[in-house]
Amino acid sequence: MTWINTISYEDSEGELRDLYDRVKGPDDNVDNIMLAHSLRPHSMQGHMTLYKYVLHHPRNTLPKVFLEVIGVYVSLLNNCAYCVDHHYAGMARLLNDDARADAIRDALLQRSPQDAFAGSELAGLNYARKLTLNADQVSEADIDALRQAGLDDGQILEINQVIAYFGYANRTVLGLGINTGGDIIGLSPGDSTDPDNWSHA
Repeated sequence: MTWINTISYEDSEGELRDLYDRVKGPDDNVDNIMLAHSLRPHSMQGHMTLYKYVLHHPRNTLPKVFLEVIGVYVSLLNNCAYCVDHHYAGMARLLNDDARADAIRDALLQRSPQDAFAGSELAGLNYARKLTLNADQVSEADIDALRQAGLDDGQILEINQVIAYFGYANRTVLGLGINTGGDIIGLSPGDSTDPDNWSHA
């Protein structure tokens, strides 16, 4: 599951068990990326708070499915197969259109988002690529380009925060050798109306 020791759901107690109960899916399954925090439950709490508020908050105005697309693209750019597998499955479930999901994955795998997106969504994905691969080269002109594509500043912030979150998550996974063994792929917090509901279903 990971290169460091973890505490299983069955062996957990106290604060850790409480957190596991908040994030678990069916059959008490806890994703390996969360298990990796088990020796420091406070960092799991921070991770889940950031994740839920950035991707699954009711005051976001961009579609959740597009935020997941950004996460898949950033994870591909960072060569993080774990996050690609999880978030592609979540994206596909939200789309409920296998042909469209396959077309998106093919375009992102080829680093050609223009084959599946246009307008403000393509602008957001181009920004994601630049911020992920060449963060020091991002300039105010890139933000102006997002505005010109039709995104308001709050939506630009949403995109920026999803990119930044996946940079963090990808490095957590890659830096600790986290794999998908035992995970149920594609679960995510389903209740976007409640920022404090972390249950994976």
